[in-house]
Amino acid sequence: MHYFVSDIHLGSGDAAEQREVERTFLDFLSKIEGDAETLILAGDIFDFWFEYKQVVPKGFVRVLGRLAELSDKGVQIIMLTGNHDMWVGDYLTKECGISLFTKPQTLSLAGKTLFVAHGDNMNIKNMPVLRVMNAMFRSKSLRWLVSWLVHPNCFVRFGKWWSGRSRKSHGEAVDAKVLEPLIRYATDYGKEYDVDYFIFGHMHYAADITEPERMLFMGDWHSQPTYISLDNNGEIKLNYING
Repeated sequence: MHYFVSDIHLGSGDAAEQREVERTFLDFLSKIEGDAETLILAGDIFDFWFEYKQVVPKGFVRVLGRLAELSDKGVQIIMLTGNHDMWVGDYLTKECGISLFTKPQTLSLAGKTLFVAHGDNMNIKNMPVLRVMNAMFRSKSLRWLVSWLVHPNCFVRFGKWWSGRSRKSHGEAVDAKVLEPLIRYATDYGKEYDVDYFIFGHMHYAADITEPERMLFMGDWHSQPTYISLDNNGEIKLNYING
């Protein structure tokens, strides 16, 4: 069985909310341990992550330990970075056995072709401000400067503030309209390439769309925790944790 999750946003909210989301995710990891072959983390697993050469954000030890244990048991773990955890280095690979990718991936699993992306940097040609911000935050030069010039305590404080601001931009309630840019992207992409399933996160709205392409969107784990399962017969399903 192959599993997909996104938008856990570990570290978001007050202490009680953080622990509740962490428990829910740990319960999920325990549930899939028996049959998981692949686990794809499709971005924003952390609400903020910035990795210095010798320093990583504190916390998340239960989750990181559990992921490392799954990897040690032979589960292939793949992580696609999102807009909240794009500044990763080699720590998660060395310590947890996670294969890291900073761009969307086309995967072949269970005889199906899947296009998997977080979804934050797609179909934004007509959004110049967002394009500039995306380029800036993905700049390796900027990351190097920050890591040398800004003390970790200062940058983590800034990063948590910025992540909270970004998360609030989704609003308290979202509807299916937020999916439209990614639906257009998948529709156009599907005209050129043969893809069985498109999988996205980022929009904090869970949906399973069958036309014009099969597109599955995962919700965020603070309000709509979901995951996607793909069995070895190629059957895919959007699952609700509390549903």
